[in-house]
Amino acid sequence: MKTWIPDARNFAYLTWKQVDALPRETTLLVLPTAAIEQHGHHLPLATDTLINNLLLGNALELVPADLPIYALPPICYGKSNEHLGFPGTLSVSASTFLSIVRDLGASIAGGGFKKLVLYNTHGGNASLVDVLARDLRAEFGLRTFSLFGSPGVTFEGVSPQERTYGFHAGEIETAYLLHATPELVHTSEYTSNYIARIDQPELLKPEGSAANFAWLTRDIAPSGVLGDPTAATAENGARWATEAAARLAEILVAMYNFVPKHGA
Repeated sequence: MKTWIPDARNFAYLTWKQVDALPRETTLLVLPTAAIEQHGHHLPLATDTLINNLLLGNALELVPADLPIYALPPICYGKSNEHLGFPGTLSVSASTFLSIVRDLGASIAGGGFKKLVLYNTHGGNASLVDVLARDLRAEFGLRTFSLFGSPGVTFEGVSPQERTYGFHAGEIETAYLLHATPELVHTSEYTSNYIARIDQPELLKPEGSAANFAWLTRDIAPSGVLGDPTAATAENGARWATEAAARLAEILVAMYNFVPKHGA
């Protein structure tokens, strides 16, 4: 898998003696969570994992060199059952995902480390990551943080419709990969589908409201795309990746420095 993680920030590149020398109380470990799943006719199965790696890697380049902040190897497989029925989707159950991250948390805590970030770039994992952050704190005393997507990016120029319902393989994800891995984007294969429209508001929404309906991609999008990639450009992808990396770096430093006001 292609990586943008700097070698000096890659936890898996350390020896056990180098790990043993890390300051246990302050070292911040980042566990990427993503997916291997269909992304329409035009994007690779690894889209979520590649975007995670790109943004996190660029952010780690910006973190002060003296701070012990490291990326763990990513969990590439996620809860992707919304995309089952499309060839190539590799999904794990919610219980499996929870167990894997819980067991990794146990290893991290058992090694004496105190701070863990769960950085997620797959929507199907989001609710599980929130559960895990609390559970790892409760079970192991880990100071656990959750971090999602492209924080702080305004996505200037993206239409309100795409910004709201461009969930999957739409303009934003396509732009990121046009910038980072253009050889993997099949620009002649774009398709467009939306799960809802902002100009036709309904009482029940697909997500993000007080009353949601459960959905599967095959219910809505024969091609597997939820959004419209046609406006995507490499230039926007580069600009958004730069904005996201700067914000992610700022957040990682804040997590490294975090001390609860109540002292717990």
